[in-house]
Amino acid sequence: MSVLADIWQKFIDFLTQTGEGIRLAIGDYNILWDTIDILLIAYIIYKGIQIVRETRAVQLVKGLLLLAAVYFVVWAVNLRTTLWLLNRIIEMGVIVLFIVFQPELRSLLERAGRTKVSLLPFGHTEQSLRVATIWGQPIDVICEAAQRLSITATGALIVIEREVRLGEQINTGVIIDAIPSVELMGNIFFKNSPLHDGAMIMRDGKVYAAGCFLPKPKQEQDIDKNLGSRHRAAIGISEVSDSLTVVISEETGGISLAVNGRLIRNLSVDKLHQTLDYYLMPQKTEETDERKPGKVLFRKRNG
Repeated sequence: MSVLADIWQKFIDFLTQTGEGIRLAIGDYNILWDTIDILLIAYIIYKGIQIVRETRAVQLVKGLLLLAAVYFVVWAVNLRTTLWLLNRIIEMGVIVLFIVFQPELRSLLERAGRTKVSLLPFGHTEQSLRVATIWGQPIDVICEAAQRLSITATGALIVIEREVRLGEQINTGVIIDAIPSVELMGNIFFKNSPLHDGAMIMRDGKVYAAGCFLPKPKQEQDIDKNLGSRHRAAIGISEVSDSLTVVISEETGGISLAVNGRLIRNLSVDKLHQTLDYYLMPQKTEETDERKPGKVLFRKRNG
């Protein structure tokens, strides 16, 4: 622990010296730095409240406030033994918070990592053209397969990987790495197939793996109880990644799409194609307005 404390102190000293050097080079503008400081703290508090409201962390925060109230009472009446115990708990509080809030912190860092920053003037255009080339044909295959699976009410779960890699989920399945076709997807999700219960994951326009297990949704208790395990798994993977997941219901044959932690239900094949095209073919959004209804559809169906 002493070695870690020394390293941390050296790091703090380095930051202090660097900050003093920057202030000397730029100049001591107290009002400017105070304004930046206040805005930064306000932004951090705002994002913190936003994260807490969207997750189960709100209950944990209530528990921390209760603990703080108990500590104040114990300190006020000077209950020395209880105060000693609370002090030991608080000393480990930072580590405990990192453990307890691990899913929320991971989600926050993943969300920050998904922020697109292009340092090259044509970087975004080149990336869009590459994605369009990869997904042009597979979108047609996915929609045709979804239509056939829907007609026969064959349950299916098709995950389309985007920026966030799904290595953890791929490792739970069987690597296929094949060019997509309607026949291949039909065989994977055929009722007696050993892979039909798991998810099929597509990467870079190919059927990369099948029979994969997906994570459960974070707020599973808030999901419609009529939804089956496939729909729940689709919502779960969309919460931890930027993937698109097409779901075919085994009970009704209905087509759904999960994205950004939400589920668009009862899609027609045309609407599915339009929505996939919107998310996977970004370069066309600036060329024509015909693709915009896909985005409006998503917003309307999710309030």
